[in-house]
Amino acid sequence: MTKFDAYPVEKFRVHGYDRAFVKVGRGPAVLLLHGIGMDHTSWLGTIPKLAQDFTVIAPDLLGHGESDKPRADYSIGGYANGMRDLLALLGIGRATVVGHSLGGGIAMQFAYQYPQMAERMVLVCSGGLGRSVSPAIRALTVPGSGPLVAAASTDNVRKPMVRALRALHSTGLPGTQDLEGFADVYNSMGDPKARAAFRHVLRAAVDWRGQVITMIDRAYLAENMPALVMWGRKDLAIPVRHAYAAKELLPGARLRIFEDSGHVPQVDEPQAFAEELRNFIMDTPASIWDPRIFREAMVAGAPQRRRPPTIRLPDQGESEIQASDADQTNWN
Repeated sequence: MTKFDAYPVEKFRVHGYDRAFVKVGRGPAVLLLHGIGMDHTSWLGTIPKLAQDFTVIAPDLLGHGESDKPRADYSIGGYANGMRDLLALLGIGRATVVGHSLGGGIAMQFAYQYPQMAERMVLVCSGGLGRSVSPAIRALTVPGSGPLVAAASTDNVRKPMVRALRALHSTGLPGTQDLEGFADVYNSMGDPKARAAFRHVLRAAVDWRGQVITMIDRAYLAENMPALVMWGRKDLAIPVRHAYAAKELLPGARLRIFEDSGHVPQVDEPQAFAEELRNFIMDTPASIWDPRIFREAMVAGAPQRRRPPTIRLPDQGESEIQASDADQTNWN
């Protein structure tokens, strides 16, 4: 993942902790939320184009990047609260919320907790759409894995492994698409505070059986929320079938699959990604928050049509994957 200091990093001290962020551009607000172990630099390839039309805010989530890394609340709800606080301090009332991986789970939680502040929701290779996740990520949550992670993060082990991962990525062989990004995350584990924060965040989102965060039971509440789902066909962390699951749950959502991208399409195909996001925001009216409609939807409950017994995968011809087989997801 390319990293450079293209924009000055600002900081606010919120509830006793420094929260770092980049703010650039003018116009309607777009909030970019990165994935676990990453930081705002994962968006640097797309920010210049977005900043031509929008005010772009790209924070380092607590425990990441230049933000503080305390022993604190790293839950999805806690992160959503932090984004509310950041927007309030910036004097921004509403924003299009874009979340990648873990950030996608935060974006969904933000839209659920503060629907009056979310104009649109964009999910990028997002968590929260099924249990499936890379076995390597699951392994990091197994009880007793802490000392092994610490040992693997020492310079003598980490540095040659990071070089090897980047070398494999450079070959372009099948299955190597995401190794550069994994190398960046792994390299950050050399900082004990970053490593501890990473494990706190991970335990809040994943266990040995897979993802524990989900929007499936509340997806019907996003009926009137304009949504865009973007995914890399070659995603090694969260399978692309989750993109089609999202489309089943949010029939009105726009879906874009990046054929040559892995888990981080905003890095793999930054210009195409930025253009897709820009067009979606330009073409789609912001949501209109009406508490009466929200309440009526909750009273009515989830329509059964939003809990399909099968998920059709357009990229697999006539084949179908049973939801129970694909992710062991409860589609009640």
